[in-house]
Amino acid sequence: MQFKIEAIEVGNALQNYIWMLVDTHQQQAVVIDPTQADLVLEYCEKQQLELTQIWITHKHPDHTGGVAELRQQTYAKVYAPLAERDKITEVDHFLQDGDTLHFAKLKVDVIATPGHTLGHLCYFIDALDALFTGDTLFAMGCGRLFEGTYMQMYHSLNRLAAFPPRSKVYCAHEYTESNARFALTIEPENVALQQRYQEVLSLRQQNKITLPSTIALELQTNPFLRCESVEEFQKVRQLKDQF
Repeated sequence: MQFKIEAIEVGNALQNYIWMLVDTHQQQAVVIDPTQADLVLEYCEKQQLELTQIWITHKHPDHTGGVAELRQQTYAKVYAPLAERDKITEVDHFLQDGDTLHFAKLKVDVIATPGHTLGHLCYFIDALDALFTGDTLFAMGCGRLFEGTYMQMYHSLNRLAAFPPRSKVYCAHEYTESNARFALTIEPENVALQQRYQEVLSLRQQNKITLPSTIALELQTNPFLRCESVEEFQKVRQLKDQF
């Protein structure tokens, strides 16, 4: 297989993952949301990879912290949201909804998903069934609304829910266990959710990653994707904020 996607576990309080997309033929890599430069540089050195691109989903420091050093050390090109250009420095290419970019032979679609922040972007690679969702869509959860409206976030989640069910969801945090516990308070009778919670508990007891998820699995078990109106979404999100 020419391409692989691997997670670097940051080990910080926010439980960030840095995702690496690797072209094993060319020995080149993309990093998505580099929290820390040193972890990425170490990964690339071990795997003998050239870092050529950096993709940013949004402006928060736990997603951009390593950008400046990585750009300086590797000359990788930085792609980031146009709508957050005032908050993200060291950018080569600003992106907005509907744009495309390329890595090796892969075409990457850019999707605007405002809500967590106003400029949040997700990245979809159809050839790999890979959807990098940053802090918009989590496994059994969604991001807090720091800037956007409930309507915006509801619309953003519905856009992601419409992607092919096989699409793998690569989100930026290991929040799955706590999200599952909350989801069970919303849908205690959901058998698929009960089963998934047990699987997640088992993985976490072994200190294993719970990602990626899939859109199909999220449609079965994520209470935020199962809301049928903005009003219902707002109610569930407010409950989660207090959970």
